Amino acid sequence: MAEDRVIAVGLLTQRDVELLGGGFSRLWPLDETACFTELLRAIDEADRDLQESRTEPADAQAQEAHPQPMPGQHRS
Repeated sequence: MAEDRVIAVGLLTQRDVELLGGGFSRLWPLDETACFTELLRAIDEADRDLQESRTEPADAQAQEAHPQPMPGQHRS
């Protein structure tokens, strides 16, 4: 392979790894440290932001299709 790519990131227990078998080419055990919780929080936040950014264009298009009148104006 010319390029190594990350294709999955997962949090597995040792039992999970044993049940899944030797299909993994690489595993990196993580110690539970204070920064680990922050990393998980940052991943969750980035995922939420991504999901919200995917829905914003549809919301913006709906707003453009039905603009609200400015104060003092009436819809025609």
